[in-house]
Amino acid sequence: MSAVANPATVAECLRVGAGFSQGDRNWIAEQFVTLDARLASFHADATELEVSVKDREVRGQKVTLECWIAGRQKIVTTSAEEDLHAALNDVRDDLRRRLNDAKTRQEPRHNKHLRDIPQPQSELNPADDEEQIPAADPSRADAETV
Repeated sequence: MSAVANPATVAECLRVGAGFSQGDRNWIAEQFVTLDARLASFHADATELEVSVKDREVRGQKVTLECWIAGRQKIVTTSAEEDLHAALNDVRDDLRRRLNDAKTRQEPRHNKHLRDIPQPQSELNPADDEEQIPAADPSRADAETV
């Protein structure tokens, strides 16, 4: 796997949308720091994250985390958890799962390494198999077979 020259990080790619202020951005970035390992395989210039909340701190609030990565479909995760901290963790974990699933779908199903290794071929011709069967050892023959 080739290394990305400018890997994406939450701190670099995160925008705060409706319901959050710029003052909340650092706190949210700290909550999402575990996404950095997952985002590192993408270029920072081609990755965007936006988190928003509707009806903040009100029963029925909805937190949304959107992720745009160039060349891939947009991923949207939502949470209706009443606690804001729990809702942020919920959308973060869901995004990580969905990024893992998307990466798995794009990887080949079979291990390329195994395909590159030549499989051993039988040195015998299938027609010759009958000739290669060893003859029974006459010293071990039963009295009934003799």
